[in-house]
Amino acid sequence: MENSVNSRDWKQVLGQAIKAVSLGREVLLNYFGNLEHVEEKFQAGLVSEADKESERVIAEHLKKNFPEFEFLGEETFAGSHAPGAKVQAEPAQKVGRWIVDPLDGTTNYIHRFPIFCISLALEINGQIQLAVIDVPILKETYTAIRGEGAFVNGRPLKVSNASSLDKSFLATGFVSEHEHVIAEQLKIFDEMVRKCRGVRRPGAAAYDLAQVARGVFDGYWERNIQPWDAAAGILLVREAGGIVQTYRGEEYHPYKNSIVAGNANVVKAVQGVLKNHLDAQTQ
Repeated sequence: MENSVNSRDWKQVLGQAIKAVSLGREVLLNYFGNLEHVEEKFQAGLVSEADKESERVIAEHLKKNFPEFEFLGEETFAGSHAPGAKVQAEPAQKVGRWIVDPLDGTTNYIHRFPIFCISLALEINGQIQLAVIDVPILKETYTAIRGEGAFVNGRPLKVSNASSLDKSFLATGFVSEHEHVIAEQLKIFDEMVRKCRGVRRPGAAAYDLAQVARGVFDGYWERNIQPWDAAAGILLVREAGGIVQTYRGEEYHPYKNSIVAGNANVVKAVQGVLKNHLDAQTQ
């Protein structure tokens, strides 16, 4: 298996991943402002026909071109598991696993707020090997191959060089399905917003991580996002020179329940605020 992984042409694989995402982008742009069916998922927000169709065309392309890889998509997972189920950090049974969010920022999309994206990552032997995040309205495609840097529309990315919290422009998100999670986040936000330059909540975790990789946001923190929200973004940040950890300072992987991303100085400063407010269930 290892020889097969090492001998792959990752640029060719990335090319097919970009093609898959472009098919999803076409679906999202066609449905944007024209939705007819919107549903509420238990403890998981909204879903529309655009999410489902985007995932279908992405999955079909990837499975046709890479039948040896598993596929973990937000909508297919939701359709085959009990409401509110969490993805377990189990190793792929095949060579690797595609991890896709066909529409990150569904609430934004439904309300015609133009910050939404598609997030696609390939996990090989427990590591994210390549990533694509596409922001359709902004016509931006973020890409990375492990060990080869991160890019947006072909231009290299680099995290910011902010040195302290008071000079930092941050992003976060709010998950309100669990009372203890939102209570923790509100306490953190109350302290953080007083200590940094500003905090934004765009509403799409993959987009937030892409902006950290680009150096727009100096740092980002959030609790209880799913693997498909973060898998691509964490590779972008790391390949752009940043670090991604948990609230408690452990190395982050897509199956942890808390995330902090940015340059080393900002991550450490954000964790300094976080440590005062964590509940027992925060990993």
